[in-house]
Amino acid sequence: MSEAEAWLASGKARVEAAMLALLPAEDSEPARLHEAMRYAALNGGKRFRAGLIYAAGAALNAPADALDRLAAAVEFIHAYSLVHDDLPAMDDDGLRRGLPTLHVAWDEATAILAGDALQALAFEALARPLPAVSALAQLQTLNEVAFAIGSMGMAGGQAMDIEAEGRKLPVAALEGVHQRKTGRLIQACVVGAAHLSGSPDATREALSTYALHLGLAYQVHDDVLDETSDTATLGKTAGADARREKSTYPSCLGIDGSQQLAERLCDQAITALPPLPGDASALVALARWAIARHH
Repeated sequence: MSEAEAWLASGKARVEAAMLALLPAEDSEPARLHEAMRYAALNGGKRFRAGLIYAAGAALNAPADALDRLAAAVEFIHAYSLVHDDLPAMDDDGLRRGLPTLHVAWDEATAILAGDALQALAFEALARPLPAVSALAQLQTLNEVAFAIGSMGMAGGQAMDIEAEGRKLPVAALEGVHQRKTGRLIQACVVGAAHLSGSPDATREALSTYALHLGLAYQVHDDVLDETSDTATLGKTAGADARREKSTYPSCLGIDGSQQLAERLCDQAITALPPLPGDASALVALARWAIARHH
């Protein structure tokens, strides 16, 4: 097991314990909704975003309880975004993480409401007092996450992605879509950890640059996997982007060109890392893993 895989495995166990502590019991009313929320949030996944939070937190000596809260909140947000992305009105997919998507396993209305409730739970978790963190740092973290998923972040990127279906985007425009759709939440992971640790502005800015390059590298590699891997390996429908006539990095640059771009972005991410008070090796390992993973 590589350093990155070991880090992700330990982070996965840690964040899922934090998520379980925050999720409503599945037999509490409304039980159907709570069961669906747990299905969406706890059905596996790499927990890459949580891993980044823990890696940044370790390098910055951030309080452990605060990192658990941020990691759980971000994973709730990621889960909600996947539930909504898979809906018939969006990407219309029936498979996620090797399981039926939520609207297939339940129904569309329940999927919409479960996604809404997971997003609300994320902000409830971020807003609960954290004894080891100042109120200002907690508010800055909450604001960072909120910006990352709004119209200038994830939701805006998804809207731009839908509008671009059937059109060939230039690489610069494609980068703009994915900076919002994928990159902003990844930025919020490491910058949020920096807020929680009380890091100075220069550290936060450098980590933001690291995450910007890493988020794009992650998406470029995702696009390559969509064309080169299979459904069983990915846990979701392979080749879906091509069937929806979406612009992707391989459609613009080819497979080899896309892989070269991912490698350059990974190197730029690592180069951007500033001197940190703790061990930053996990941040380096996760960046390299992001462009070598198989799903």
